[in-house]
Amino acid sequence: MSLMNVFEVSATALTAQSIRLDAISGNMANAQVVTSSADAAYKARMPVFATLFREGMDGSEISGVEVRRLAQSRVAVEKRYEPDHPMANEGGFVFEANVNLVEEMANMMSASKSYTSNVEVMITSRELLQRTLAIGN
Repeated sequence: MSLMNVFEVSATALTAQSIRLDAISGNMANAQVVTSSADAAYKARMPVFATLFREGMDGSEISGVEVRRLAQSRVAVEKRYEPDHPMANEGGFVFEANVNLVEEMANMMSASKSYTSNVEVMITSRELLQRTLAIGN
């Protein structure tokens, strides 16, 4: 892998982690949303990553990461008896999103750290290229 390919690999990782952070923020924003049915309740979303392999312009193989889809959590939504709630169904139950805020915070820290690491890779690669070009001077 050439040094120039590092930028493309890091760019795909930055895009993937950005999508991951967007999904996490959506999950956290909807964590306390309630509805009158289990089917209508918000289900946490998480990106499904896949390794990306393809031929580069110079014939070398470039790898990276892509988001294939956003999967919904299969964890059951919480059912609570609150007959006075405006969203309660005829049985008096409300259904809350299946978002675990502690898990989402851990995921957010992980995604943020990964994003930062990939930015550092790009900065270091740029510095290496600049130093390589300076050798000729």
